[in-house]
Amino acid sequence: MEEFDSQKKEEIFSKSVRAGKRTYFFDVKSTKGNDYFLTITESKKRFNDDGTFRYEKHKIFLYKEDFDKFNEGLKEVVDFIQNEQPYTAPPVSEETTSSENAGGEKSTFTDVEFEDLK
Repeated sequence: MEEFDSQKKEEIFSKSVRAGKRTYFFDVKSTKGNDYFLTITESKKRFNDDGTFRYEKHKIFLYKEDFDKFNEGLKEVVDFIQNEQPYTAPPVSEETTSSENAGGEKSTFTDVEFEDLK
């Protein structure tokens, strides 16, 4: 129980961002010395051969002494991509979205926000 309490204590702030088939989690945590750092987690739903699913997660830890250089590099790369290949969102209706399921068949679903599940 003590381990759970210490893990809970180190979480300071969290923000999740749904982006297509991925969700990104930005979590501010604290070290034992009370220094803040950022974890960025990408989570993707993957299907197993038997039809069950699992979440594949990739995580990076970013410490405050690296924020400026990380931010500069990220901005430079994002600006380059946006200048070279501007993003044009495909047309989507407000209520439904069409996608392919694991079997490659088209399906329609209603977009639900996390707040809608409360």
